[in-house]
Amino acid sequence: PRSFLGGGGGGGSHTHRLPSAAVAVRNLMEQARYGQLCTLMSRSNHRRAGYPFGSVVDFVVDAAGLPIFALSPLAMHTRNLMEDPRSTIVVQMPGWHGMANARVTLFGDISPVAPDRVPIARECFRQKHDSPKHQKLYANSDSFQYFHFTSLHDVYFVGGFGTVAWVDVKQYFEAVPDPITGESEATLRMLNDSFREAIVSLFANEEQDDPDSVNIITIDQRGVDVRLRYGSDYAIRRLCFDEPVDTPEQAAAAMQRITTSQSSDEVGLGGIDVE
Repeated sequence: PRSFLGGGGGGGSHTHRLPSAAVAVRNLMEQARYGQLCTLMSRSNHRRAGYPFGSVVDFVVDAAGLPIFALSPLAMHTRNLMEDPRSTIVVQMPGWHGMANARVTLFGDISPVAPDRVPIARECFRQKHDSPKHQKLYANSDSFQYFHFTSLHDVYFVGGFGTVAWVDVKQYFEAVPDPITGESEATLRMLNDSFREAIVSLFANEEQDDPDSVNIITIDQRGVDVRLRYGSDYAIRRLCFDEPVDTPEQAAAAMQRITTSQSSDEVGLGGIDVE
């Protein structure tokens, strides 16, 4: 199991439709691999000191949901952090599109990982970024230095159009990400391979033409989000499970019931159009 790199803890009732905001954010942080790290330009860079500086970084989270980074000592953001730890990271839900994208901003302080905690940080990276390329990349301790959120001050969540919430930090730490998100990439690959054609048929009864392509892009205990493409237009639809799922096998069984249902009301067809 993943370890806690720093402090903090690491819930809610089944609501059929969507998880709570705190759980949704924890699920997002579990499933995402990359984020927009924003640091403050340091005086040592001699240009735009004090201005925000954004960069794309890969990350993992520890058991408390606090992000961990493997940063090059030569990178601008690393030099900025060594002078001022105040930072934000903006993380988007993988597979979404445009302004409807679920996203979260974490505000906090980022510092180097203590030497005795580096093996924990490296193991967290190994569990999530398990490709041979990443294994070789992050095994070289001379090329990268591990950093992590040593404190979390605030959490701002946008769940899509019309869904905005400041998530209490205590609730964030207390929330437990849905177990199904732990191996989400493999689970989504399995569900797409097994049910893609059935999902096309599921949406074929809508007033518009059949979708050109469908792809399950995210999953949680209560359902999946499906991206549909109609030519150059996209839509996101939510398919709700009839009962919570914790394992890929349970998710497959729930999708089987959805795709063989006779009524869209039974499966909670809903969603938004995405430009």
